[in-house]
Parts: sequence; structure tokens; C-alpha cells
Amino acid sequence: MDDSKILVAWDDRYSVGIRLIDEQHKELVNLTNALYAGCLAGDEAAQKYFLETIHGTVDYVKYHFAAEEKILKNIKYPSIGDHKKQHEGFVKQIFDDVKSFEEGKKFVPNVFVRYLKDWILTHIAVVDRKYAEYILNLKKKGLLLTK
Repeated sequence: MDDSKILVAWDDRYSVGIRLIDEQHKELVNLTNALYAGCLAGDEAAQKYFLETIHGTVDYVKYHFAAEEKILKNIKYPSIGDHKKQHEGFVKQIFDDVKSFEEGKKFVPNVFVRYLKDWILTHIAVVDRKYAEYILNLKKKGLLLTK
């Protein structure tokens, strides 16, 4: 992808240390960049591309959240309830935004994509970092065996 069409680049500082989750986070960054590139195509093209792409992005976000929550449940992460609430709030917001878009209400795909980027990166850097530290502590105590 042309560098001018990249809204955010993956950086290892976003890594949570779980290969599956890191790969899924990278894919969320890629999807955000794909939506952003579509936004640069001009209003009509951006609207069409956005409509074609957003449902796959929403599905992937839900898939990722389910995988992450399964891991957190399996390790008995004490803040899983709060974590799930953040996921649910985000999914509700993007569903509401997509619905507004489909109903022809005022909607700016570029603003939506920037919201998506900001939410994902903040969530990874702050909220996901907490469970990464929890997992690291379990490993140090020998309470979690990994490959």
C-alpha cells in the first residue's frame, strides 16, 4: 500500500506478547488502513468502498474480541468483565455508525476511520497492555505454561 494511504503503521510497542492476538491486532490495523485508503478515493468512491468493506471489518472486530475474551476467560483474568464491556461499547458504536451510514444519514467515512484507529490503538496500548502484564506475571510465577 502507498505510504500516503496509510493512516497507522503497526509498531512492536503495541505487542501484547500473545502471537495470535498480535496477529489479529495487526489485521485490525490493516483493515483500518484499507478503509482509510478507500476514503481517499473521493466522496462517491469512498462511500461505495466503505459500504463494501465495513461489514467485513465489523465481522473481524467481533471475531477478534471473541478470541481475546476466550483467552482472558481461560486465564481467569480478573478484569474480564470491564474488558468485555469496552468491547461491547465499541461494537455498539460501530454498529450505530454503520446503520446511520446505510440509512443515508450524515456520515463521514474519514471521521469514522480515524475513530476506529484511535479506539483500537488506545485499547491495545492501555487496556490490552493490562492483561499482557497479568499474563507475564502468571508466567513468571510458573502458573501459566506457554509454547
